[in-house]
Amino acid sequence: MRKFSNSKVVLLVLATILMASCNKSSKNVSTLTGWEYNNPKYGGFETNSNFKENPPPPGMVLIEGGTFTMGSVQDDVMFDWNTTPVKQQVRSFYMDQAEVTNREYVLYLQYLEKVFPPSDDTYRKIYQAALPDTLVWRNTLGFNELLTENYLRHPAYADYPVVGVSWGQATEYCRWRTDRVNEKILIDKGVLHTLFDHDSLKVEGANRFDTETYLANPNLLFNGDSTIYHKGIKDFSKKSKGSEKGSFTGRHVKISDGIMQQRFRLPTESEWEYAAKAEVENREYNSIRGRKKYSWSGNSTREQSRRYQGDQLANFKQGKGDYSGLAGWSNDGADITMRIKSYKPNAFGLYDMSGNVAEWVADVYRPIIDNDANDFSYFRGNVFTKKKIDEYGNVVVVDYNTVEFDTLDNGKLIPKDLPGSIKYVPVTKRDAFMRRNYEKAYNIDSRDGDLASTNQYFKDEDDRDATPRMYNSPEIPRQIGESGLIIQQYDTKKRTTLISDQTRVYKGGSWKDRAFWLDPAQRRYLPEYMATNYIGFRCATDKLGQMSYSRRRKEGRKAK
Repeated sequence: MRKFSNSKVVLLVLATILMASCNKSSKNVSTLTGWEYNNPKYGGFETNSNFKENPPPPGMVLIEGGTFTMGSVQDDVMFDWNTTPVKQQVRSFYMDQAEVTNREYVLYLQYLEKVFPPSDDTYRKIYQAALPDTLVWRNTLGFNELLTENYLRHPAYADYPVVGVSWGQATEYCRWRTDRVNEKILIDKGVLHTLFDHDSLKVEGANRFDTETYLANPNLLFNGDSTIYHKGIKDFSKKSKGSEKGSFTGRHVKISDGIMQQRFRLPTESEWEYAAKAEVENREYNSIRGRKKYSWSGNSTREQSRRYQGDQLANFKQGKGDYSGLAGWSNDGADITMRIKSYKPNAFGLYDMSGNVAEWVADVYRPIIDNDANDFSYFRGNVFTKKKIDEYGNVVVVDYNTVEFDTLDNGKLIPKDLPGSIKYVPVTKRDAFMRRNYEKAYNIDSRDGDLASTNQYFKDEDDRDATPRMYNSPEIPRQIGESGLIIQQYDTKKRTTLISDQTRVYKGGSWKDRAFWLDPAQRRYLPEYMATNYIGFRCATDKLGQMSYSRRRKEGRKAK
């Protein structure tokens, strides 16, 4: 074989180094203008040239997006066509491996109790609004007082899924989790001090970390007290100077840095069903082979492997009066809920997507999802908002004097916004003027309940109160007595449906359901302010960037 001379080897090495350095430096140079990023001599205009995709948030796994058939592909034994099959595209997202547990929810309650002490009348209703309804375990012909007293807080049930939580409470937990995760990120980056360990600060009321408030203006936190910050990240727009020890240097974190975690939320119905079905394990190249009735492969609820053959694959009701099987040979290992991750995960790595507890999803319920529905990231429940700006052009932050409470149909009070958070208001017609993608803020009843979908379509939206509602659900009169107490009354008018714009979807079977409801395609509904002893929840969050961490596999016929 012909050998390279020493000079040629040297030239080859130099060329390789030069090419590598050019590729590396090209990230810091505008390819369209030639200007250098991150260079104070050129104004210090910044770009994150070293961005690496963040790993999944704590407790979550990646759900790679794709197309799937949303709805039931089995025989419709109920004959209501509530789950008519519709082809949908779902974007990649992250989802909790398991349901939120009592341990995690009690941490949330402890935080609220510390920051919004219920002993203070100013904050008392905030803490009370987050408390789960432990009385959901009661039954007029059952003896379950032990569970009402112990299920939420006793360590024996610490790793069991939290129940008695309404849709509204689950949504508020997701918002709180966003702030705590981002607060921890900034602490780890050295930008923010550990607030509870700060000598001169008191974390209470509006004085707490809020992600959106920080991103809008870091000086809005703690009334502009800069001592909460430790140090900033490197600021290329300024020349480096010496600074006093302990003083804030650099700049604050921005969205463009890619450091902050996206907001947590409840998964949409299409996301939840897609993740539960996990049809990726039935994939053969770009096709799905066979049908999945549950979140695991096959049409049986029992284990097929030789070692555990016959064991149930989920926690559900076996039959009337049979929640667990015989003593000494339990079918599913539980009579009520059970510890999370007690069964094998599905192909996406998610636990208990069939059984244990049903779960809230974000969508407002409508009886049918038909071909008129959006086929890309379908979701019903949008109310488009914007930050409220005061007369001086400043973003409005809620304080304890401006906290607004909403009275639910069951008489409970919940805060619309917590102190320290940014105030949002619906977008106006002027904001949506001449737009093609939306015309108004309130889109919950779009194409199914709004004025345009009724026989009064020719009227203006402002006249809607005078027209009959398509979903004529009960309305609870809210009357305030002379003492300020709410007079609770039932709706006495004749109604035609229980569905309203406050009715939310919950998915999956539970410990209290028969095997029929374990099918991820099945869907049920409940008013968003109600809670039960068989509905829990898990959080989701968006994935930014490419769909997956790696390109598709060309080898092999099926996904692993």
